[in-house]
Amino acid sequence: QVQLVESGGGLVQPGGSLRLSCAASGSIFSINAMGWYRQAPGKQRELVAGIIRGSRTNYADSVKGRFTISRDNAKNTVYLQMNSLKPEDTAVYYCNADILSFTAGYSVNYWGQGTQVTVSS
Repeated sequence: QVQLVESGGGLVQPGGSLRLSCAASGSIFSINAMGWYRQAPGKQRELVAGIIRGSRTNYADSVKGRFTISRDNAKNTVYLQMNSLKPEDTAVYYCNADILSFTAGYSVNYWGQGTQVTVSS
């Protein structure tokens, strides 16, 4: 059983910062990739940032230069540092991981429960 636990969301004013964390635990053999998605009310879930084991990253155009994704492989944890936050960043942020478990023998995508980020004056 694999579980992703997210933390770090909250309410901030425009221009503020937050750091999200997501820790994977359970029967993990390896993690191929981890990423952050977000979903605003009435909108589709979208990829915000992703990172693979080799540390290659990709970002949505809307967050480039403001957000930074990183990972600690030893801790099976991914982070999202969010700076210069804007009201349009308001959404539920979800952690996602592509994980090879000891029991399954193949990679499976897992989702965290989501953490609310609200940017408002």
